[in-house]
Amino acid sequence: MKRIYFTIFFLFCVLITNAQKDVTKFLGIPVEGSKSEMRRKLISKGFTPKTVFGEERLEGEFNGTDVYLMIGTNNNKVWRIAIADMHSMDDKGIKNRFNRLVSQFENNERYITPDDFKIPEEENIKYKIYDKTYEAVFYQKPDENKIDTAAIRKKIENKLLSKYSEEEFKNPSEEKKQEIQLAFLQTIQDLFVNKPVWFKIEEKFGEYYIMMFYDNEYNHANGEDL
Repeated sequence: MKRIYFTIFFLFCVLITNAQKDVTKFLGIPVEGSKSEMRRKLISKGFTPKTVFGEERLEGEFNGTDVYLMIGTNNNKVWRIAIADMHSMDDKGIKNRFNRLVSQFENNERYITPDDFKIPEEENIKYKIYDKTYEAVFYQKPDENKIDTAAIRKKIENKLLSKYSEEEFKNPSEEKKQEIQLAFLQTIQDLFVNKPVWFKIEEKFGEYYIMMFYDNEYNHANGEDL
C-alpha cells in the first residue's frame, strides 16, 4: 500500500511503542501491578515503611530531598506514585526549588513538555498562590526498546481504512491528507499524555512544599465504575 506522508509515518514508528506495556516509570519501576508488589519494589530501592495516624506511607530520599511516598490504586492496580517533600520551606525557597525542578526536567532527555513553567523572578507567590496554581507537567518519552513498528503500522492502517476506502487512502484529496496527518499526530499525542510526570506547590500554614506525581493514565479511573 502506498504510504502517505512517509516522513510523518517514519517519525510515528520511531516514537511510539506498545501502549499496553510502555507505562510511566518511577526510579525505573513501571507504575503498574498490585500495591503490595509496588511497595516491595520501593522498599528494595531504600524506602522505609512508616505508619502515621493509622495510614502507611514510605519515607526516604528522592532527587536529593527527604520525601514521603504514597501509592495510588484503581481497581487494585497501581496508577500513581505521589511524592511529598518531608520538610517545608518559605515562599522564596519553594520558588527556587520549583524552578530548579523545571530545569532538571527540561534538561533530561527522557522527557518532553508543552510549555515553559518557570515562575518569573519578580512574582510573589505568597499572595498569588491563593488564586493561582503553580504546577508543571512533563511527559516521559516512549521506551524505544519496546517499539513494534509492524504491529503499530498495521493498527494505524486498519484504523484509517475503517474510515476511508483503500482507493481514498492511496490517492487522498488535500482535505483527506490533512485528516490522515492529524490522525497520526493525535495518536502520538495520546501515547505521550498517558505517561505524565507533574508537580505543584502546596501551601500549609504559610509554609510550602512540593507534591510530585508519576501517573500511569492507562490504569487511572475513567468512570467505568459509575
